[in-house]
Amino acid sequence: MEKDNEQRNKKRDEISSEYKWNIQAMYPDEAAWHQDVKDALEMSESFGRFQGHIMDSPSSLLDALETECRISRKLSHAIVYSHMKQDEDNGNSKYLEMNQKAMTAAAQISAALSFMVPELLSGDPDQIMEYVDEEPALETYRFMLQQIIHQQPHVLGKESEHILSALSDSLGAPGEIFSMLNDADMDFGSVEDSDGGKHQLTHGSFIRLMEDEDRTLRKNTFERVYGEYSKLNNTIATAYNYSVKEDAVISRLRHYESPLDQAMSPEMIPIRVYDGLISTVHEYLPAMYRYVCIRKRVLGLDKLEMYDVYRPLVEPSGLEYTFEEAVDVACKALQPLGKEYVTTLRKGLLEEGWVDVYENKGKTSGAYSFGSYDSFPYILMNFTGRLNDIFTLVHEGGHSMHSYYTRKTQPYIYAGHSIFTAEVASTVNESLLIRYLLGEAEASGDLELKKYLINFYIDEFKATLFRQTMFAEFERETHKIVSEGGSLTPETCNTIYDELNTQYFGPDMEHSDLIKYEWSRIPHFYRDFYVYQYATGYSAATAISQRILSGGEKEKQDYLRFLTLGDSDYPIELLKVAGVDMSTPEPVDSALKVFSGLVDQLDQLME
Repeated sequence: MEKDNEQRNKKRDEISSEYKWNIQAMYPDEAAWHQDVKDALEMSESFGRFQGHIMDSPSSLLDALETECRISRKLSHAIVYSHMKQDEDNGNSKYLEMNQKAMTAAAQISAALSFMVPELLSGDPDQIMEYVDEEPALETYRFMLQQIIHQQPHVLGKESEHILSALSDSLGAPGEIFSMLNDADMDFGSVEDSDGGKHQLTHGSFIRLMEDEDRTLRKNTFERVYGEYSKLNNTIATAYNYSVKEDAVISRLRHYESPLDQAMSPEMIPIRVYDGLISTVHEYLPAMYRYVCIRKRVLGLDKLEMYDVYRPLVEPSGLEYTFEEAVDVACKALQPLGKEYVTTLRKGLLEEGWVDVYENKGKTSGAYSFGSYDSFPYILMNFTGRLNDIFTLVHEGGHSMHSYYTRKTQPYIYAGHSIFTAEVASTVNESLLIRYLLGEAEASGDLELKKYLINFYIDEFKATLFRQTMFAEFERETHKIVSEGGSLTPETCNTIYDELNTQYFGPDMEHSDLIKYEWSRIPHFYRDFYVYQYATGYSAATAISQRILSGGEKEKQDYLRFLTLGDSDYPIELLKVAGVDMSTPEPVDSALKVFSGLVDQLDQLME
């Protein structure tokens, strides 16, 4: 761990190059980045030649679609690069300016191309499909065109689409403002433990400090973080209010029944999936209350506080890892996915520079997988050497391998992923990892490790299925208020969140006056109705991982085929390829039964 500790909290240029992503592979010379942005803008300016002529013939339709793809592919490569360079150090104004330039170009290009879809839909949709049948090269675009036709009632006229496209850069302002406030401007300083020792508090160290055995340190960490957010309550609530207002206005302009309908409709996901997730989780809240009660008992506390929820109930020794050790554990756990999967991932993590490993000053907090069609499937993380970090690694590695297989198989237009399916690819890996670790503990007869891992598994359910569903319920309530003509004041957001937190944790959790500010540190709230897909993905992944482990070659190949399909069909249909039907409540209910069983096991082991 000494090497890991040396890497933490350094300036960017002090981090060893072997632990930085190989982003220069995208643009060895940044002059090429500027040229790509310029070329994409020039190509979009000449795109006007198609206006009024897209549907002249099958060949004119094909030419327009291929040109749009070339523009999008070039621009997305540039945006990915500048975004990731900004995330390396949000205090570096050079890459902030480059990213702003790219996003401004994106808005201009979107406006220049905005006539395309309205023009496609201004005529007879049957003619579009007739062109596809006549021109073999259009076959690739069949599903994409079907998706466009499906959205016909929600596409505005050419002038209106042009206006919305021109405003797209500004409309994203609330999220950008929050990101800069959260990642660049906020400074939590240091917090003291019970002996007066000081610990640097950052986004990256927050969970680690909240897991510490020193309750004074946990309390001080909790109070410092939420105390700082409380000072910004008015500012963040204003940013979030306008983000939700944007969702509400756009959904009305596009003739959706609600912002939720707008989020679900393009991917043909029934709203009952969202509402059903929340109602099913509510049915299993008594199991969560039992877990909270066990936690209070095992920790020996008269009062269980919110700053006690991250503390492991059991803490075996030896659960600290170098990055290289973490990669080894991850690859062993993922062996059920086959040699090619594991070999490719290991090479990407250790040799090809897919991952940016350690925290540095100004680096974006958390973790993600990102990349363009023509780049490596990069991973950003803030590795601290804990078991949690191996889960983060396999999670983001799942996203990256999903991108790897898809980009290798699908054309550019289908190389993305719905979040609904993407979170399955990441969480299958997490599920395989916990089952591998539990198997190792069982085989070694290490009872303390088994207790720890069951507790860890329960906490993964808590963090992903319960917590993200609570977030989803918060979003549903805040969007409902704004859609009905209200506004989100700080008091409104605080009250909704406070009541939900009390409902989800139950009677054995002491009420905290500070937890009501927790909503204000969640960046995903600036992507409307995004977080519920973590919970549905976790449920689907629980079923798929069990199918892989209890099945044979067919079950493995079904899943690997799913990874190659990208956006080539609607999400629920894609998941059927992997063996689950998310249009039914069964996967969520089945996953929550696993959770309830784990709570029973923990209760018995802790007696």
